Amino acid sequence: MASEKTTTKKRTKKSGSAAKTTLVIVESPAKAKTIEKYLGSKYVVLASMGHLIDLPKSRLGVDVEHDFVPEYLTIRGKAKLLKELQKYAKKSDRVLLASDNDREGEAIAYHIGNAIEAKNEGLPIRRIVFNEITPQAIRDAVKDPHELDEDKVNAQKARRVLDRIVGYYLSPLLWKKVKNGLSAGRVQSVALRLICEREKEVESFIPEEYWSLEADFKKGRYSFTGDLVSYKGDKVALKNEAEVRAIMDAVGAA
Repeated sequence: MASEKTTTKKRTKKSGSAAKTTLVIVESPAKAKTIEKYLGSKYVVLASMGHLIDLPKSRLGVDVEHDFVPEYLTIRGKAKLLKELQKYAKKSDRVLLASDNDREGEAIAYHIGNAIEAKNEGLPIRRIVFNEITPQAIRDAVKDPHELDEDKVNAQKARRVLDRIVGYYLSPLLWKKVKNGLSAGRVQSVALRLICEREKEVESFIPEEYWSLEADFKKGRYSFTGDLVSYKGDKVALKNEAEVRAIMDAVGAA
């Protein structure tokens, strides 16, 4: 009986496209290195190094006639970095915005998210926050992505717009009246006005003589001191020693 020869054929599976990763965007390059080490090879962590988009430097950049709408531009020197983030986002399954957990950080996340979405429509973009750079804190944050905090974004926008309006209109006045190069801030300008107004009040103050009348009372083992605040139904405002003596004599004679 002839033997049956069996053969095996090696089959190879065609590999698909390279596995995509999650892009995490933080502010600090130092944080980026540490966080990427904690998260592993399925994550790419890049740094924005602060704001990438802001109001223009050369003009007001706020439409004061139409609800104070701000005009945002890519900051000079940051366009290359923004394009790099957009490029990495295109290679990713999702983007996690991990800028600092405050108003400025929320605004940074907002602008970067919008810029990435403009080039990568439909890409999931979420926000994560953490208060410490530890493996557990980072992993917990990645497990709990959420939407941007619109209240924080609007708060930062309002602060930025007010800073710009105050500085844009008041700083040139300082250059003309005080010294070139000075800047007027939203908070410091109001604080300085309050200080100046108070100083004017102090300088214009005219001191007036004022007297008070006290009496010690005792009943049994209890005693206390009382101040005279009214006399014969009228509020007392003693302006000289003669008025004090007159009341003392009247009370003593009663």
